[in-house]
Amino acid sequence: MRQWRLIYDSPTAGSINMAVDMAILAAVGTGQSPPTLRLYAWSPPCLSLGYGQRAADVAFERVAALGWDVVRRPTGGRAILHTDELTYSVTLPPGDDIAAGNVVESYRRISRALVAGLVKLGVQPEADKRADGIDVPGPVCFETPSHYEITVGGRKLIGSAQVRRKEGVLQHGSLPLYGDLGRICDALVYADETERETAKTQVQARAATLEEALCALTPNPSGRGGQDFLLVWQTVADAVAAGFAETFAIEFTRGELSDAERAEAELLAADVYGNEVYTRRR
Repeated sequence: MRQWRLIYDSPTAGSINMAVDMAILAAVGTGQSPPTLRLYAWSPPCLSLGYGQRAADVAFERVAALGWDVVRRPTGGRAILHTDELTYSVTLPPGDDIAAGNVVESYRRISRALVAGLVKLGVQPEADKRADGIDVPGPVCFETPSHYEITVGGRKLIGSAQVRRKEGVLQHGSLPLYGDLGRICDALVYADETERETAKTQVQARAATLEEALCALTPNPSGRGGQDFLLVWQTVADAVAAGFAETFAIEFTRGELSDAERAEAELLAADVYGNEVYTRRR
């Protein structure tokens, strides 16, 4: 059995979430912490940009008016609005066989665990290799699936991204539980409102929430209450953890950040991921 740490984290700010993921990567890479599956959420809602994405895609005044945060991820890809969702992160040391080969090969392995978790919830997802050359221009991650990302009925359900460093591999991804996925367009720059509304329609057609995939979620989250969200989130988190345990023969130990990880995360949140200069650097 593989020995992994499992962390269930309370919803927190985007800068802290990204800093924690990178602090875990540093600790796992030096052997101070075991391979880790972290499951978490965001509060307040946060728009995350891919590492190389242009800050010019973001309508910062609109974001501020909505009360949302903006953060730049350490991983690539395009913008994601993190709200009403479960986020997973998998952190592996150098040489781990799950991360062996190239990015696409490791995506394929990790997607098997995500699919297994979704099946436990009653979803019948797909994780087929995307044909090369298929792309949809635009700033939104959920407009098009990448290799071995999870879809249902042809619509993207989980968006994932990965970073590889000498310390090891971090892959994290977003599973929207419910809500209007077109909301992300309210935070982005468009030529006019007609273009914005068209973009919303495209996102809604190309992406799905877990609620849409299931047609009904129990307990019913229609009231959008905080307690409802936490109940749904916990149900989904347990299923995702079980999917990883089953797929990779993992024995999880429930844990928290070490003191060293917490200290590193605080530094990264202040100096990097909470730094507006860093967020707008591209």
